[in-house]
Amino acid sequence: MGVLEFLHYVVIAPVVDQFTKIFDLNGRIGVLFLCLSYAVAYGLFRYRKQRGLTDAGSFWQFIGGNAVHWHPSALLDYRYYLVRGVLKVALVVPIVGLVDPHVLRSADYVGFFTNLWGARPQLGQTLSLSLLYGLGVFLISDFTHYWVHRAFHCRWLWAFHKVHHSAPVMVPVTASRVHFLEKVAGKLADLIFLGAYAGAFWYACGGEISRYTLFGVTYLVFVFNALASNLRHSHVWLSFGPRLEHVLNSPAQHQIHHSDAPRHFHKNFGTNLSIWDWMFGTLYVTTSRPEEIRFGTAEQDSHRYLTLYSLVVTPFVDIARQSWPAKRPLMPRERAPEA
Repeated sequence: MGVLEFLHYVVIAPVVDQFTKIFDLNGRIGVLFLCLSYAVAYGLFRYRKQRGLTDAGSFWQFIGGNAVHWHPSALLDYRYYLVRGVLKVALVVPIVGLVDPHVLRSADYVGFFTNLWGARPQLGQTLSLSLLYGLGVFLISDFTHYWVHRAFHCRWLWAFHKVHHSAPVMVPVTASRVHFLEKVAGKLADLIFLGAYAGAFWYACGGEISRYTLFGVTYLVFVFNALASNLRHSHVWLSFGPRLEHVLNSPAQHQIHHSDAPRHFHKNFGTNLSIWDWMFGTLYVTTSRPEEIRFGTAEQDSHRYLTLYSLVVTPFVDIARQSWPAKRPLMPRERAPEA
């Protein structure tokens, strides 16, 4: 492979592919889902404007205006969104590829169960089975993402997840401000648990079953992406109310998750469903009345995350410092922490 071909494969093609994804329905940050989210935001703006519940003079100001969408953090998110394609090809795919051959895939599970318990009769491809299979994939994926997300809030992984929380303002593409190692962990978790589920389900059905899709997207993913999902990373407060938020994750709940207030720390880890937060004690419900919150980590160090280089490298620096802290003499009136 020549130099130009290599650059095209590693840089040009991934960036172009990442850009064209905004016209694809398989990702949340697509034109259709963005339009649906901002249509909901506009409805909220008109409703609150008529009742004197907002000081915003225009819809642009209501969703953040220039102060949010042209903030240095937002500009960094726009650049990082495109660079993510390069990181995926150069780092995520090769790392996952090293593990992938050593993990039982769906077909291997089917073969394993067949050898263990014998062949199953083929039930055929029916709508009910497709809907049931898609529901299981959605629930297991959402449950897995809850625990991966929660794991990255622990002491030894926080430095990597902090990249996402470091944004002092939020725009929809802030959802893509995720360190590549966190993406690797998420991909491997999906590979293991969804592979096991698919293999077991297909064995029970006697053969492969396809997920029911809408416009080429798994139907539940399409439905949840259409529920103003892009407002989760925005300054538009949209609460589903205390009752519904025990099951469904609202944009307001995820904004609480990004708050720098200690009372909001380690709350609302769910992606689409809040039922996992409810079950495991991390739920924080909201009301229609917006809370006064600031986005960030409360560590006042967002200036450390202002370049593409810093988003990738800073976590490794922080982990190194955490593992091998510099030793220095105690200053006057300073004491060592208690054991």
